Amino acid sequence: MNISNDWKDYECLATGDKEKLERWGNIILNRPDPQIIWDKQNLSLWNKCDAHYHRSNQGGGYWEFNKKLPEYWTINYKNLTFKVSPTNFKHTGIFPEQATNWNYIIDKLSSSNNQELRVLNLFAYTGCATMAAASTKAAEIVHVDSSKGMIEWAKENMKLCHLEQKKIRFIQDDVIKFLDREIRRGRTYHAIIMDPPSYGRGPNKEIWRFEDNIQELLAKVKKILDPKFEFLLISVYTTGTSPTSLKNILTLTFPNYNIETGEIGLPVSENNLTLPCGIYGKVSRH
Repeated sequence: MNISNDWKDYECLATGDKEKLERWGNIILNRPDPQIIWDKQNLSLWNKCDAHYHRSNQGGGYWEFNKKLPEYWTINYKNLTFKVSPTNFKHTGIFPEQATNWNYIIDKLSSSNNQELRVLNLFAYTGCATMAAASTKAAEIVHVDSSKGMIEWAKENMKLCHLEQKKIRFIQDDVIKFLDREIRRGRTYHAIIMDPPSYGRGPNKEIWRFEDNIQELLAKVKKILDPKFEFLLISVYTTGTSPTSLKNILTLTFPNYNIETGEIGLPVSENNLTLPCGIYGKVSRH
């Protein structure tokens, strides 16, 4: 398992009873996590939260605030700065377990001898991985997401990271349609990052289901990988998809390349447990 253990501004304090207690800077949030099937240990810890997200039986949920919080605040990861804000769907704009993947992005791009690195981030959300790539010597980063709100959030993160001078192109579009255009243009990329959702809708009501569409997605991505590509990095949160099943589809789609899959996770401060937080797949030439 790849564990994101380099954080200073974020900490998973405790877990139990389908909830996780997290410190974001100096603000403590209690958020649901259905895979936490073990009991809470130190109950006194849980009384310290500043806000608690309650999931509704009808879907969605709401925040209960124990004190007035700012609309947003910022936290740092190494030399990057990101905006944090509790959203109506329990998210904060950051998936902290992805930090191990940001390390990989930075290391691979920084060590490349290619001076013309073109990086593509698909389903790019608020752009944390985009900023990790932009903090290197990459020549161009293309950030694609179907949500206008997420694009705007990513632009805020770009400013917070002082990366305005980097060549970052923000594109609001359905990922499959974007890929079709790039294939027609003959455009290629040296690094591709993607975090496909389990289920989603494009800007024109296009339906996306991971289990139905992942094969098509990978086939299209393969066509725009540069012959001298550095890596393809995919994150998967879809229930029922294992590292082995992901490795199988990557191996069949990208024969003769190096394939690595596994879990990503977060350390839990209370008792040294590791909280599993999805899986990753990496394809590389070397």
